[in-house]
Parts: sequence; structure tokens; C-alpha cells
Amino acid sequence: MMATNGAPGVNSTSEKVFLIWGGEGWVAGHLKELLQKQGEKVFTTTVRMENREAVIAELEKIKPTHVLNCAGCTGRPNVDWCEDNKEQVIRSNVIGTLNLTDCCFLSNIHCTVFATGCIYAYDAKHPPGGDGYLEADPANFGGSYYSATKSKVEELMTTYSNCLILRLRMPVSDDLHPRSFVTKISKYDKVVDIPNSNTILHDLLPCAILLASAGDTGIYNFTNPGAISHNEVLALFKKHVRPDFEWTNFSEAEQSKILKAGRSNCELNSDKLAKRMKDFGIEVKDVHTAYDECFQRMKAAGVK
Repeated sequence: MMATNGAPGVNSTSEKVFLIWGGEGWVAGHLKELLQKQGEKVFTTTVRMENREAVIAELEKIKPTHVLNCAGCTGRPNVDWCEDNKEQVIRSNVIGTLNLTDCCFLSNIHCTVFATGCIYAYDAKHPPGGDGYLEADPANFGGSYYSATKSKVEELMTTYSNCLILRLRMPVSDDLHPRSFVTKISKYDKVVDIPNSNTILHDLLPCAILLASAGDTGIYNFTNPGAISHNEVLALFKKHVRPDFEWTNFSEAEQSKILKAGRSNCELNSDKLAKRMKDFGIEVKDVHTAYDECFQRMKAAGVK
């Protein structure tokens, strides 16, 4: 499919034109709405990233100044799917992501990639409650094929001078969308209780637009500062949204028996993002405050 929301605009030095790849996706929808509210010119596309001829044709048609890449393969219903579909995962998450970035590079287009921070796991140097992983730390989690491909392609993408890489983790929206981390864990029969970095989309997607518009490149840990455990999340959910909600815990060892692939648990250090946002007069809220306010917005909107 080609661009889905309007005739292509003419690129110029004074006008930003955003093209969102993976245009029918969850995060893409939020970005499109934000950009439209800001009065920006924005288009979306569902062209397959690995189809070089189609990618080039789309870029030539829309003439974007900025591409926001929200496309990729995460697996349905979860990343376990990737273990049995490795060729498709490579085609999308490696070949496709690199192809789109390369095509943008050749056309002098800034490319923001919404990537993942699920490439780390707690270890002796980075225990729960200790130091979080920095952007420059080498990936140390390959327990799932999804994460293994993501860490490899990120390393290659850093070569490109036009590329901004935003590492999201367990993203959450102000509703109960099926892709939201809160929706997922609220439906599990049992949950592990491990602190993790999270990305509250309400707070951070506007930051993504600022970074892209400013032409920033390189890697950002794109999470709210700090880490929050599953139990803490669900306790706040119960407090503000669903007072009768109950849940049961189980151990990582017990969880591993029902999963095909391992799961990343880690804290990312988001000091770089917080420092950069201060340049725009924005304070990135810590993850506990961000969650509390997220659930208060849910309650006010009647989400149950």
C-alpha cells in the first residue's frame, strides 16, 4: 500500500514533512495524532521495508524530510512467535530496517527508528536497584530471537549518520490497547514481580518528535527514569482504575516453563534523554510519577 492520508507534499528546507512507516500500527497512530495536532504535515505508509524498489518509490513520492520508522515484527501474540518464524523476523527487523535506513541516507532524509531496550538483562554489574545500562553498553541478552536480531541490527544502524535510535521498553498508553504493557500483564493468569524500565507514551512520544525535528542522531534509552516492578504497576492500576483487580505472582523459573523464549528484565539509564530534554525546557517524569498520572488520566476518561 502507498501513503494513506493525503496527497504527497513537496519537500523544502523550511517545511518539515513526516512519513511514518508501519502506519497502521499502535505507536504510529499515536505519533500521527500528535503531529496532526501540532499542525505538521504527516503521511503514513505500510510499504514493506525490505522492498527496496517500493521504499525508494514511496520516498520519491512523499518527499519527506523525516521518516519515523514504527514498523517491524514483534510476533503475535508475543515474541515466542519469532522463535518459529526466524526468516520472517530477519526479513523485517534486520533486512527491512537497514534497507529503509539506507534509502533514507541516500536521499538525505532523517530516519528515527523506534527500537527496543529489550537487549539487556540484569547481571552482577547491573543488578535490580543498581546502575542502569547506558546507551554505549554492549547488549548482553539473547534469550529470545527477537532480542537477538534487534541488538545486531542496532549495532549496524549506528553507522548511519542520519539515524536516530530510540530504545523503548514495555510501552504503555493511556488506554487498555492490546499492545500496551499494562493490558498484557492485567490479563495474565500470573505475573513475575521484577523491576523494569518502562516507556509511558504520553510523556515520551512528544520527545521523539522534538528529537527528530532537531535532527538528533545516535542512541537514546527512551524510557522514563527509574524502574518499576510489575506489582507496583498493578497496585497503581488497582488504586486508580480497577479497584476490584487482583493478581497472583509466580517466579521467573516458573514463568520459563510456559514460555518458548526468554524475557528481558533490566533498567536503562535515561540520563542522556533527560539532559537533552532540558534543552527544550521539558522535565521527563520518573516512571512512578508517570504511571500514577497515566492511571489518573485513564480514570478521568472512564477507562475500566
